[in-house]
Amino acid sequence: MNIIIVGCGKVGATLAQRLSGEKHNISIIDENSVKISEVTDLYDVKGIVGNGVSFKTLQEAGISGADLLIAVTGSDEQNLLCCCIAKKAGSCKTIARVRNPLYNEDIAFLREELGISLIINPELTCANEIARIFQFPSAVRIESFSKGLIEIMHFRVTKECLLSDYPLMNLRSKLGLDVIVCTVRRGEELIIPKGDFVFHEGDVVGFLARPQTATEFFKKVGIGTGKTRTAMLVGGGKISYYLAQRLLLVGISTKIIETDNARCQALSELLPKATIICGDGTDERLLMQEGLPNVDGFAALTGLDEENILVSLLARKLSKAKTVTKINRINFNSVLEDMQVDTTVFPRLLTADTIVRYARSMNESLGSNVENLYRIEDGKAEALEFYIKEPSAVTGTPIAQLNLRKDLTICSINRRGRIILPGGSDELKVGDHVVVVVKDDTLTEIDHILQR
Repeated sequence: MNIIIVGCGKVGATLAQRLSGEKHNISIIDENSVKISEVTDLYDVKGIVGNGVSFKTLQEAGISGADLLIAVTGSDEQNLLCCCIAKKAGSCKTIARVRNPLYNEDIAFLREELGISLIINPELTCANEIARIFQFPSAVRIESFSKGLIEIMHFRVTKECLLSDYPLMNLRSKLGLDVIVCTVRRGEELIIPKGDFVFHEGDVVGFLARPQTATEFFKKVGIGTGKTRTAMLVGGGKISYYLAQRLLLVGISTKIIETDNARCQALSELLPKATIICGDGTDERLLMQEGLPNVDGFAALTGLDEENILVSLLARKLSKAKTVTKINRINFNSVLEDMQVDTTVFPRLLTADTIVRYARSMNESLGSNVENLYRIEDGKAEALEFYIKEPSAVTGTPIAQLNLRKDLTICSINRRGRIILPGGSDELKVGDHVVVVVKDDTLTEIDHILQR
């Protein structure tokens, strides 16, 4: 496809990397020539220095032949206007990043009236991710599929955990639960495990199950499943605002610590049921005074990665809270793994996943659509949900007889609302929603699960 990206910040650069890697023709627009040079030096994209709202600039980028325009500048209004002009100048689909909470209740109206295909709010997406983690604190990360009917949950194997030195082949019979182990991360290595695999202490295991089954699974393997009743958020930005809304809605008592007095006043008005503390969230005495040792959930959500990491480590030391750390720069991954920071969220990667998922679903010539997509295990694997639209090489044949790739697992089948965790005798059928996990590759249609 021909794709135009307007905005060369963190999200724009990440999209240029991901989409150019999937063999799309990418043009990226930004007024900052230095940023354009950095991206074009790294990736196979065409860079254009200019304003994405300018019709002339869009023409130079090839708007008349574009299939998709993605506007991710720092201005919501510019993103919306850029999409409107693109719709008039060409016949492409459009995606706008809109971050201001003022527009949040108007998203459906804006999308319909302006003809925008997708409006994405990174902070809201990130807040929803953290809220799910707080509601399931045993998990390090959670990816949701089939409209929440099934989830892939990641957790770390501890010494006391039943899985430590336990073989995978005996797991389902031992527990009597329908679960599929999808991935195991052992240090820097990512493994798609087979039956003879043996779990070790420190492994990060990703398994697929229904939410209610996952709760039972954690109990049986000896991982705590206590619910979050109180939460402390350090940093009073947009993510904290959206997250507090979600947490208060489900009855979780929420406290926000923010340094800026004016922002504290605004949050007090926006979130009258939350406790707003004006102070330095990195101050150990303040955190102790505000009850850190007794909270169930803790999220470090300031604008500084280093500050978030340090305060999360402090929270782990002083409390038993489930800790979540917001990170903007992805080059901290190896350091975070060594520190064993509990859970990290990357807003720009969540945003990129959503947009790449939409781009993959656009190709109507394929026999299947990508409905959900997550880059997992530091980008070393993908978890995808396909909708099978028509018969193909993978339908109507028992899974055991398919020549599947060795680095791939078929995790689940959603057949008209009935969840099947497949065995060798199960078949894929037209109308199925199928979740697969694949290592080190990109899938654009369901037939790509076969050996090529």
